[in-house]
Amino acid sequence: MIPAAFEYARASSVEEASKLLNKYGEDAKVLAGGHSLIPLMRLRLAQPTALVDINGIKELDHIKEDGNKLRIGALTRHVTIQSSSVVKGKLPLLAEVAGEVGDNQVRNMGTMGGVIAHADAAGDYPTLALMLDADIVTNQRTIPAHDFFKDLFTTALGPDEIVTEVVFPVANGPHKYVKFRRRLFDWAIVGVAAQKMNGGWRIGLTNVGVTPVRANAVEEALKKGAKPEEAAEHASDGLDPAGDLRASPEYKKHLARVLTKRAIQQAQGT
Repeated sequence: MIPAAFEYARASSVEEASKLLNKYGEDAKVLAGGHSLIPLMRLRLAQPTALVDINGIKELDHIKEDGNKLRIGALTRHVTIQSSSVVKGKLPLLAEVAGEVGDNQVRNMGTMGGVIAHADAAGDYPTLALMLDADIVTNQRTIPAHDFFKDLFTTALGPDEIVTEVVFPVANGPHKYVKFRRRLFDWAIVGVAAQKMNGGWRIGLTNVGVTPVRANAVEEALKKGAKPEEAAEHASDGLDPAGDLRASPEYKKHLARVLTKRAIQQAQGT
């Protein structure tokens, strides 16, 4: 299908992009990689009045070490994150997840900021951001990940607010991301991330709710000495996933338990 008519403007700075968003109003959208937005526009599920293209803002494309933090610019492409020696050394789980995003075309065009701002429940980066207590930095403020994701495709971003970078903690201990899908390049039906840091485990769940989920009950069970298979039984505690053509709610809960066990065991090398 053909998208509805819209205006287009290309920004050369974050300040200009913010001004353009103000000019066009709340129905304007930011264009980064476009791999989520453009298909929605073609199906007319999204009909923005204007697109503000930020791909010319070079300062948003970066990977920086900052003490015990790793700063990923909003325009950093998946393939850059996947292949970065800095990311592999400081937060290898993030490099692993980046390599699981889509196919080569998607990884060469898609961006960190685009995935975070789009806030799809099936997105991989939001899960890591939530479970690792990352900060989402915008042109106006810094938002903790647990306050950023509000609902399906809904964030704390204001109409003229732009994600500029995502700040993760350094964590290079045992880790694993397990992504269950029907075909190689599909979105996750359910995904589970496991990361050991600061003497404990962080467990995050993908696509089992309207926002990413941190499996606190699993983390607590592991802290008390439970085996992976025992702790993983708590992965579905409190979950209320929506069913779809690929999986019923009960099947998603089952996958959450099974994949959590696998993620922890594989992270441990067992």
